Amino acid sequence: MKRLLLTFAALIGFAGTAQACPNWSLNPIYGQYNVSMGQLRAGQQLSLTAGGDNNIRSCRNVRPRTDTGDGYFGSSPDARIFVNGVEGRTLKLEVRSNCDSALLINTGTATWYYDDDDAGNLDPQIVLTRPQSGQIDIWVGTYDGAYCDAVLMMSAY
Repeated sequence: MKRLLLTFAALIGFAGTAQACPNWSLNPIYGQYNVSMGQLRAGQQLSLTAGGDNNIRSCRNVRPRTDTGDGYFGSSPDARIFVNGVEGRTLKLEVRSNCDSALLINTGTATWYYDDDDAGNLDPQIVLTRPQSGQIDIWVGTYDGAYCDAVLMMSAY
């Protein structure tokens, strides 16, 4: 009986850990948006708060194809965008903030991308050179678990 209780407790602990990781199936905090190529060519911005309690190094469900490293993100995406007609274009997502922000996205092909500092000045940037139309879930976090005001910028060319 004791072994059964310990096994049950361990399973509950693992389930709690999995729920505390970024999860694309949760509703986005700042909303979802249909974004046209015309809007992306002009550039789009979303003000939000960067940060979160979940270090992605502890999340087995998040395995970025790009950079790896520390980054603290919320469980729910900050934003969800639906893009059409981006094939043959370049899609750029970047963050501007006054802290060491980080960026995590999950594309419609269930591919994770992460960046910490590629935009310079401790700001992240992810450039998709072969994007596909569909859903992109976006998390804006921070490298060290702090919270700060940030602006997510999206453009295509």
